[in-house]
Amino acid sequence: MTDALITAIVFFGIYMLIKCFTDYLLKRRIIISGHIDKAAILEPLQSKEENYYPTLKWGLVSFFAGIGLLVIAYFMNNQNPDWIYGTGSYAAIGIELISISLGFLIYFIFTRKKPS
Repeated sequence: MTDALITAIVFFGIYMLIKCFTDYLLKRRIIISGHIDKAAILEPLQSKEENYYPTLKWGLVSFFAGIGLLVIAYFMNNQNPDWIYGTGSYAAIGIELISISLGFLIYFIFTRKKPS
């Protein structure tokens, strides 16, 4: 598993280096050709819509992450130690991910119902 992760990180790093270098060359070519106003094409687009609830989002995510950790602690106190390292060891990760995603879903519901 760690070998695959290291390989993915190395390839992602190489990709980012090549992307930065080619973007630089392209911007340089656009500026040299005299189209300075078009050099901003390569910049990432900024979203015009503001997010009014960033604190709510991270508050809900933290809240549900804490709930997930409490559920994991409850199960670990009621189970044998093999639950941590044995066949149920992925259950803790699953509980935590479900809790965090539940926080994001509740945030999504709040933002969809906001007054326009």
